[in-house]
Amino acid sequence: MTRISFVSDLHLFSRRSRGDALRAELLREARESDLFVLGGDIFDYRWSVHGCERKTSEAAIKWLAEFTDDAQCDVHFLLGNHDDHPLLLQALPVLAQEHERFCWDRYYLRVGDTAFLHGDVADRQMTAACLAQARQGFCHQPRAAWRHHLYDLAIQAQLHRIMPPAVYPKKRVARRILSYLDTIGHGVATGLKHVYFGHTHRPLAGYLYQDVAFHNCGAPIGAAHFRVLRREIPKDSKRLSE
Repeated sequence: MTRISFVSDLHLFSRRSRGDALRAELLREARESDLFVLGGDIFDYRWSVHGCERKTSEAAIKWLAEFTDDAQCDVHFLLGNHDDHPLLLQALPVLAQEHERFCWDRYYLRVGDTAFLHGDVADRQMTAACLAQARQGFCHQPRAAWRHHLYDLAIQAQLHRIMPPAVYPKKRVARRILSYLDTIGHGVATGLKHVYFGHTHRPLAGYLYQDVAFHNCGAPIGAAHFRVLRREIPKDSKRLSE
């Protein structure tokens, strides 16, 4: 069996993220895996402590290179809305050439009966074209100090734990993700059984919708729940991605 680990929404470089403190845990999981999938929003340009997009991109590439070197397994990086940035997109092909165990895709990875994606298609009903347009329109410009202060207050008030269930009901999220996957040729009719995704910051452990199990690792923001997800898939399973 191929052992796969999945994480998303580390939001590295945001001062509210616990992601940096999880590096040792992530590497332990990686070293027990054959494939480690980074499911988007691993980095956060909008709330980056680096202050500019160029420095954030350089830090992101450095992190990916070092993590791949230390992981001792294949690393597959998927982009999310917070790290789908033109500067990072320019640098990723070079990183993949320099590190043979690193690969990346912008939108999804399919391995056998399992799909991995960031999950921003849960925001509304989307096709591939809609998702590309939404990503292109996302504002990565670093936020002003007063916005950081408001975000800190929201974290203190535990809004980051209260809001996801209200904004992202499980059934609606599952329906929208399945609809998107169906439009790109990876729907239920193709043998899909599991979906691993992020974005909503709402942990899920096998929520069933139309006989497909949905899994979400949460996000290490403030005191919110987060865990590494695992999946075992037959070694001869085909990999498809975009």
